[in-house]
Amino acid sequence: MNWLEEAKKRQSELIADLQQLIQIPSVLDETLSTTDYPFGPEPYKALAWLLEQGEKEGMSVKDVQHMAGHIEMGEGKELLGILGHVDVVPASGKGWTYPPFEGTVVGNKLYGRGAIDDKGPTMAAWMAMKMVKDAGIQLDKRVRLIIGTDEESGFRCVKQYFKEEEMPHIGFAPDADFPIINAEKGISTLRFSLLNTEGTEDLISFKAGERTNMVPDLAKAILHVNQENLQNEFEGFLNEHHLVGSFHKEKNGIHVVIEGKSAHAMEPNDGVNAAVFLAKFLSNYVRSKGSKKFLDFIVKSFWEDSRGKSMGLAFTDEMSGDTTLNAGIVSFDDTSGGFIDVSLRYSVSYPYEEKVTSCQSQLGDLGIAIDVISNSKPHFVDEKDELIQSLKRVYERQTGETANLLSIGGGTYARVLKKGVAFGMLFPGEKDVAHQIDEFVDIDNLVKAAAIYADAICELAAKK
Repeated sequence: MNWLEEAKKRQSELIADLQQLIQIPSVLDETLSTTDYPFGPEPYKALAWLLEQGEKEGMSVKDVQHMAGHIEMGEGKELLGILGHVDVVPASGKGWTYPPFEGTVVGNKLYGRGAIDDKGPTMAAWMAMKMVKDAGIQLDKRVRLIIGTDEESGFRCVKQYFKEEEMPHIGFAPDADFPIINAEKGISTLRFSLLNTEGTEDLISFKAGERTNMVPDLAKAILHVNQENLQNEFEGFLNEHHLVGSFHKEKNGIHVVIEGKSAHAMEPNDGVNAAVFLAKFLSNYVRSKGSKKFLDFIVKSFWEDSRGKSMGLAFTDEMSGDTTLNAGIVSFDDTSGGFIDVSLRYSVSYPYEEKVTSCQSQLGDLGIAIDVISNSKPHFVDEKDELIQSLKRVYERQTGETANLLSIGGGTYARVLKKGVAFGMLFPGEKDVAHQIDEFVDIDNLVKAAAIYADAICELAAKK
């Protein structure tokens, strides 16, 4: 079967379906959380839409607590899982060329939040299932597309799902890079807190970031300082670092804003952390004890350092590369103090307990507390495993390129499987625009991915 030709025939259908899914702004909204809408109405709406497509195709579907669901085809005792998600990160930030929730097609690109993370890849996998079904290929395993709605905020969806549903024998997540990702770093959220302020503070408030898995692209502060040339020096700082910002005075103080560039937390250097730059500027002018300690800590820990060197958290290994830290949420007020929520993406062989405990001791002496908010351990599948070997054959057959193994700092649903890997759909050399403005998917590559996933379903689940 020439899967690429089959996928090309369905390109218009694939684009139209993806546009419909992107038009659902499925961002977590816990202020609207109910039993019917655990993560807000829009993530559930996206799940319900995709389950409806499964019903239309005559496949078996199931909604699990409105948090996750699946579409299943085939017969057999064993289960192949394909895990994608339909929730997306916020589309905040200025500079979107096209509306983030429309799915605009320009040339060979389809723009929109979720186009590459992870609505586009999920729809490519869904198209692959339809192609295999329509081709009449006999399967000796069940094939199940498992759909989550809280991947971007803690995996609560699949945790609940697997409390009620069986674990696939093997599986893959179309939510990262091709060829094959067999190593995913550990992901921990650490909160660094300065809880006590003393007397009147120069810094009234400081706010940046919405999610730990995104580099903050906007930081705002209000302060009381007597500095005659502060505005001129701020404008000089912006020019020096090629940044955009604003400065104005109001009754409650001086308002200072810096705009940065969002990026995925797995590589903070791909973005421009607005919070760190604002802290760097303000640290030269704020003198009150609590404010100064808070800003100096941010600068010492994160200015030109996303690897945790100053805190003793740095580590690298051959399997997965550098450990990285993203200061994703930064908050301070002059009465209760401040905190920085950090996404720590740590190497597969990282001595986690030793490193974190040592850092807690080191910073505790400075009046900075560290709390572990969450921790997801690294995930690794050996190259010799038959799942890896099978997917290698598929990738090389469909692309003519060598299927090298990769590691990532991002976390996919592969880590919740007993035996699973991330498999596409960003191709080698493609720019990773996940979590950024003007997120897009290359349409030719979207079609190619559908062909690869169809071949993978056959390789892993068809009768031999």
